[in-house]
Amino acid sequence: MYKAYLSLTKPGIIFGNLISVAGGFFLASQGSVDVMLLLATVVGIALVIASGCAFNNYIDRDIDRLMQRTQDRVLVQGLVSPRATLVFATLLGVAGFGVLYVGTTPTALLFAAIGFAIYVGAYSLYLKRHSEYGTLIGSLSGAAPPVVGYCAVSGQFDLGALTLLLIFCLWQMPHSYAIAIFRFKDYRAASIPVLPVIRGVKTAKHYIVGYIVAFLVATLLLSFAGYAGYGYFIVAAAMGGYWLYMALTGFRTTNDEAWAKKVFIFSIFTITALSVMMAIDFQLPGPPVLWTSLR
Repeated sequence: MYKAYLSLTKPGIIFGNLISVAGGFFLASQGSVDVMLLLATVVGIALVIASGCAFNNYIDRDIDRLMQRTQDRVLVQGLVSPRATLVFATLLGVAGFGVLYVGTTPTALLFAAIGFAIYVGAYSLYLKRHSEYGTLIGSLSGAAPPVVGYCAVSGQFDLGALTLLLIFCLWQMPHSYAIAIFRFKDYRAASIPVLPVIRGVKTAKHYIVGYIVAFLVATLLLSFAGYAGYGYFIVAAAMGGYWLYMALTGFRTTNDEAWAKKVFIFSIFTITALSVMMAIDFQLPGPPVLWTSLR
């Protein structure tokens, strides 16, 4: 039963997001790490993400039955009841937001709440099922964790936080479209209006290339703005450049599914490498403050 409840939280998603949280946190820390603040941030946001994933499992239980990759989820299999899932998700959320409120900053708490509301409310409850723009709006929730990590330290939404938000939003798009291409049959079977299903794979390839170009520019802005050093710049340019090259090969491939899977896998390596590099190769900026905490 423990494993069933654990699977509701999607541990892989939590782990991936915590890497980006750490990137934002250490970028803002500038080498001076408050261990207790780090612990509160990591535990708090992990619980919030777990809550969001559990709510998503509850909301998606009908369409999960229609998709091959989700037919083994515990709600579909009846291993956990919908009511128990709601209680579990609520408790995780209350605990997570409580930890962030007590142990971090109002700015970090605010962005955690925004990300949660977008993912559970706007995306899972409505946009995922009704609009091809659900991926775009949903990308804001995926970009919230590194901003939470950054704002937990800085206590303010400045140019660095804005750049992180832009980077991770732009990364989400080709990453998600690649999934929709190699899982095309699943999305079509569940009538989920993702771009590749609505406008076709060829059109999605153009969008993937465009978003990767924008992502590459955004990642380099972190160095140009003085937040990251030359090491980060080199890694960002190399990873983003190769990801772009991989995306461009899609226009001459004869196997869209295999190509999309490679683009998806490399997207994970790319964002992981950037998160690590921004954590260890930082510079001291003097940015304008866009939003400041009250406490």
